Amino acid sequence: MTETPTAVPGPRVGDPTVAVDPAESAWAEYVAAARQLDGVRRSAATAAGEQARSVAAARAELTGVRERLASQQSRLRDLGVPAISLVPTPPEVTEAARSMAGGPSAVLAALRSAGGWADAADDTLSARGLPRLARWPSRPRNLLVYGPVALVVPLLQLILHAVAGPGPVTVLALLVGLPLPAVSFMLGWLAVGRVFRPRPTDRVDRTPRFGALVCLVPAVLTAAGLLLAVLPG
Repeated sequence: MTETPTAVPGPRVGDPTVAVDPAESAWAEYVAAARQLDGVRRSAATAAGEQARSVAAARAELTGVRERLASQQSRLRDLGVPAISLVPTPPEVTEAARSMAGGPSAVLAALRSAGGWADAADDTLSARGLPRLARWPSRPRNLLVYGPVALVVPLLQLILHAVAGPGPVTVLALLVGLPLPAVSFMLGWLAVGRVFRPRPTDRVDRTPRFGALVCLVPAVLTAAGLLLAVLPG
């Protein structure tokens, strides 16, 4: 009968009786420390890069906000606002400093918030005296410009007809007035852009189709009425 060989137990990890090579252990510890140090270095480099970008963006934002505030301050002084009202109070300065205590990111957020307030102030200051009308819906707002411009020529034609009667003057006024709705539309289109533009860089909805219709309808109705009055009955 053949005997099965018995397995001899090998050394177990952590067994104090097992001899450990000091050089190998020191190398493993060195590799682990080097990996940990590299991770810390990478994290620090990433954080430093983000902080540098935040600082650069904050500086650019600060320059823009300062320029806009200086311009607004000058305009407010011209409008008669006292100079003392344009300077922040100590509690306001303290509150602003507290909101920016979180570092460059907090400073950038605060500056962007200040830029939003500056936008609102520009909208109010640059609305050319019509801040409420500039925020109306486009068609009712633009009708305030297209409507009066469209009525000028028809009113002149009716006045000439009332003064001269159904004669050559009325016919001449009718012929001259045929292309003038296009002129009225162009004048209204330009006026809408100048009156209701909050800032020079903004675009205004001039509603060109609506404006052309407003300028055309009174001219067509007036021309039809004058034509009926001139033609023999």
